[in-house]
Amino acid sequence: MIKALRYLGKKEWVYFGISTFFIFIQVYLNLKLPDYMNNVTKMINLPGSTMNDIYQEGAKMLACALLGAMCSIIISYFASQVAAGLAKTLRSKVFHQVTQFSTEEMNHFSADSLITRTTNDINQIQMILAMGLVVIIQAPVTAVWAIAKIQSQSWQWTAMTVGAVALLFLTIAILVIFAMPRYRKIQSMIDHLNTVTRENLSGIRVVRAYNAEDYESQKFEAANSDIAETNIFVGKFMPLMPATMNLIRNGLTLGIYWVGAYLINRVSMTGLTSPLVMKDHLMQRMDIFGNMVVFVSYAIQVVMAFVMLTMIFVNMPRAQVSAKRVLEVINTQPSIRDGQETKEAVTKHGTVEFEQVTFKYPDAKDAVIENISFTANRGETVAFIGSTGSGKSTLVNLIPRFYDVTSGQVKVDGINVKDYRQSDLNDIVGYIPQKAFLFRGTIESNMHYGNSGHELTTAEMEQALSIAQAQEFIQKLPEGVQTEIAQGGTNVSGGQRQRLAIARTLARQPEILIFDDSFSALDYKTDHVLRQALNEQLTQTTKIIVAQRIGTIRDADKIIVLDQGKVAGIGTHDELMQNCAVYQDIAYSQLSKEELENA
Repeated sequence: MIKALRYLGKKEWVYFGISTFFIFIQVYLNLKLPDYMNNVTKMINLPGSTMNDIYQEGAKMLACALLGAMCSIIISYFASQVAAGLAKTLRSKVFHQVTQFSTEEMNHFSADSLITRTTNDINQIQMILAMGLVVIIQAPVTAVWAIAKIQSQSWQWTAMTVGAVALLFLTIAILVIFAMPRYRKIQSMIDHLNTVTRENLSGIRVVRAYNAEDYESQKFEAANSDIAETNIFVGKFMPLMPATMNLIRNGLTLGIYWVGAYLINRVSMTGLTSPLVMKDHLMQRMDIFGNMVVFVSYAIQVVMAFVMLTMIFVNMPRAQVSAKRVLEVINTQPSIRDGQETKEAVTKHGTVEFEQVTFKYPDAKDAVIENISFTANRGETVAFIGSTGSGKSTLVNLIPRFYDVTSGQVKVDGINVKDYRQSDLNDIVGYIPQKAFLFRGTIESNMHYGNSGHELTTAEMEQALSIAQAQEFIQKLPEGVQTEIAQGGTNVSGGQRQRLAIARTLARQPEILIFDDSFSALDYKTDHVLRQALNEQLTQTTKIIVAQRIGTIRDADKIIVLDQGKVAGIGTHDELMQNCAVYQDIAYSQLSKEELENA
């Protein structure tokens, strides 16, 4: 938790200083009240005192109370500013750090866990800081100051106060020991609950299609019950807190009065005949009584200071776990680091070269692809095909550096991709995944998304939509490009979503286009027309295509056949039909011999 405080900005530290200043003033005012109370007690029993004297002391008490309330408001305001400022900074740092994560880091944390850390965990930190910033300073100051004022009083009273504080610390220790491990489990359980909920909501159509509502409900109830049972276990200890606090506070008050009664009774009035001696003993009794009233007030303030501190310690374990989880994200260094080269350093454009590339996933035993070498020249269409799990998508993911190669080199425009600044590499390479994702907004706002720094004109947008064969269905929409798109593009069909995703990438005008099975949702006619438009209008753009269908890649300049992560053949469709058995098996499994010959 303390490590998280280093992300406080200068403004927050100024607010912290202001809060601390007013905390000292508030403590001073609170500790002055018993002094005035002591004066009032003595005046009541002191001959010659007038009501006006008592009213003056009462006015001072009222002024202290009002000023203390004003200080409390000021302290709360600035403490909230500090807590909100830190939460804002942490959210910003987590978000920006996540945007730098490669696929490896995203797989390590999971989207559900990152959402929980950005929301629930940071809220826990903000809440404990807003409460604890005041209490952690105010409680020790109050306790030390109050003890300093009462230490000259009866040692019996002081000993009882010390004993009460010791019991409080023992209670804190017991709660922390039992609560900390459980709070750590609760945060992980919330991650799991978010995963189950998100999966159910995302796949609601599949759930209903399979009548799996009961099954999903059981999964949710199991996750929900785990959280509930853990919270109940922790909650069993929580009622001990207020009960113990009340017992200690009331016991201390009773003890102080009991000791006070003993001390007063010890000053015996029996057998005294001299009026002066009787008056002296009476004054001693009055002093003990006044001191007792004041001591009770101070002792209660000491105990309440530690009670407030205890409440912070009770909530601290959960905040501590949350802070650890948030800092874990912030301190995780992305495995993909920026190079120094920019796109301005490029001397040859639109080329992709693989030189003896081998890759295996982190912690995996076997390589996914091995010793892959090929060159895609400017304007060429290079296609990859192979059975499921042969490494096609993994291979093209190495070009935009979603992962880094284990050995060998991937070069774009003659420069190793590791040497590029990632922003410049992303400007050169346009990537369209198989699962197209659209952002909430309009078709037009999605087209403008990530336009590589140049202003997208209406003509450029229309050209991109035309090449992607999206104009036809957009023109039928009542609002055209102003049609609202739901998050993820769930209000359009899979084929429409893919075409819009392709158009969005085309609008960026990259030198190299990567289609990672991006035609899978298109019908054969649209697939053919789209590829024909790409070849006719983007003659200087290199096109790299991953596909499952022979019809999608048969016109490519170069087809690379992968089998179990290795190159099984390279050539045109006709060449591979002559000399590559793996390609022949794929072709004949999709098309008849007559269709292949007549196509």
